Amino acid sequence: MKKIDSFVIIGVTRDGKKFRPSDWADRLCGIMSAFGSDNRMMYSPYVRPGCTLTGDKSVVVDARLYDIEPLAYKFLINFADDNNLSIETIDPEQSAV
Repeated sequence: MKKIDSFVIIGVTRDGKKFRPSDWADRLCGIMSAFGSDNRMMYSPYVRPGCTLTGDKSVVVDARLYDIEPLAYKFLINFADDNNLSIETIDPEQSAV
């Protein structure tokens, strides 16, 4: 059985170029958002925009998304692969997502 990891999609291509458009992380997280009980759009607790220490946009994906919606989890991995973006896994021992 394949281990399902939390991961971060970093907005820099594997050949070192910044990914465009600059709001790609917000757009990607917006696809995974839903309306809350207050009728306001809210990001999913499993897919959040972020920023690396070097200031690069990123999207943090919680492995628990796979249990709820495996196709969404796979979509995010495929998005990163299709756009040549770096993915870094998150060690659950070191960080809570």
